[in-house]
Amino acid sequence: MSTQVPGLSRVVIPRNITVHLGSPNQQAENVTVPFIDYVKNVASSELYPTWPETALRANIYAIVSVALNRIFTEWYRSRGYNFDITNDTRYDQAFVPNRGTFETIDRLVDEIFNDYISRQGQIEPLYAQFCDGRVSQCEGLFQWGTVDLARQGLVPYEMLQYYYGENINLITNAPTVNIEETYPGTPLQLGDNNQYVLLIKMALNAVSVNFPAIPKIYPVDSQFTEGMEEAVRAFQQAFNLPVTGIIDKATWYEIRKIYVSVRNLAELTSKGILVSDIPPDIVTEIEEGEVIPRVQLVQYFLNVLSAYYSSVPAVDIDGILGPQTRTAIIEFQKTMGLENTGIIDEATWNSMYNNILGILRALPPTAVALPALLYPNIVFRQGSEGADVLILQEYLAFISTLVPDIPAVNPDGIFGPETRAAVVAFQNYYGLPVTGAVNEATWNRIVEVYRQLRFGNYRSPGQFPGNEIG
Repeated sequence: MSTQVPGLSRVVIPRNITVHLGSPNQQAENVTVPFIDYVKNVASSELYPTWPETALRANIYAIVSVALNRIFTEWYRSRGYNFDITNDTRYDQAFVPNRGTFETIDRLVDEIFNDYISRQGQIEPLYAQFCDGRVSQCEGLFQWGTVDLARQGLVPYEMLQYYYGENINLITNAPTVNIEETYPGTPLQLGDNNQYVLLIKMALNAVSVNFPAIPKIYPVDSQFTEGMEEAVRAFQQAFNLPVTGIIDKATWYEIRKIYVSVRNLAELTSKGILVSDIPPDIVTEIEEGEVIPRVQLVQYFLNVLSAYYSSVPAVDIDGILGPQTRTAIIEFQKTMGLENTGIIDEATWNSMYNNILGILRALPPTAVALPALLYPNIVFRQGSEGADVLILQEYLAFISTLVPDIPAVNPDGIFGPETRAAVVAFQNYYGLPVTGAVNEATWNRIVEVYRQLRFGNYRSPGQFPGNEIG
């Protein structure tokens, strides 16, 4: 495999890529080569080493992105093929086995082979379509056109924006890893004994931490036992798959998806301050040294982003806009190609929120660990939208997994009828005035209940001290 299991949200660079030497349905040889050598080969086949360096860089970014997109989405493997990409330029990009490469191109690829293009708010590498722009035309990048743009003084990122639009990011320094196994090709079932069983057994045990209905499997070995069959059935039940106890392709990828989601956010848990620590007077302007709800939310977002972008450092979630937070904001702005101000302006906020929305919506509520975020001094009601609503929904979504009286919520940042119903149910259940709106008292109670259920000693509502209804 490569970047990662489909549907997951952290992209890494594979050490190898398998290329089919022909069109997808043509009988032809498959060759597996190091990913960096593949990029050098394609770049040397597609580009001229005498082009301006900035033009070469822009083209290499596109080449890397196309390859990573094919692997990330498992475009061919999910359709039953046993390769990652073809060398047919009608479908993919040129690759010539055993060809020589150019020194200039080799040097640039060594530097940027683990950088790629993505749409803002998305993790998936962009399928950065390109063509020569002279003999053939396309809706993507014109290779010869980048030469003209380079001579006009554009830098590679500006060239990419010219062809792919303003709403792109250039992700840099993605880590390179040995590839984990993908689906083994045949279903796993009771009695099997192989390394695939061991791999999925470890994943199920990790997932069970966040989904207690899935039993732990012991011993952790390569034997598909009755205990593992029970765990698989529980997983399939939890994720609306056919309950067979057999790991078919759909079950395999769902387990891997949830496993990596849980693993990526496992350490982003409890840096936030508790509700009881909220100062009575909260100012609304963001000043150095003051505890501000908006700053605290930004700090949480930066920590989530740090799990997906190695360039963005994690910070303390203290609500204070200090040097550490400003540095992290600047690194985020650099990563997203924004002006490096260290200030949360509209462009920075929108980019940050869109990225977070894409990450959190892809995860189950039990895989998301929220700090105790301060009440943002806004009464939320049906029709409200934005980042604070998204966080409110994440709190409620988790609570609903343990309190059956509270209906499930699909976090999307929009306070619709579904969210209002959950708020009404929460207020009813916990003895608050039933308004369907979230004021400070409701917000703080939601945070308190969430923190106790998520991190405290109380794993069911009936255990809460002072909860007369539960």
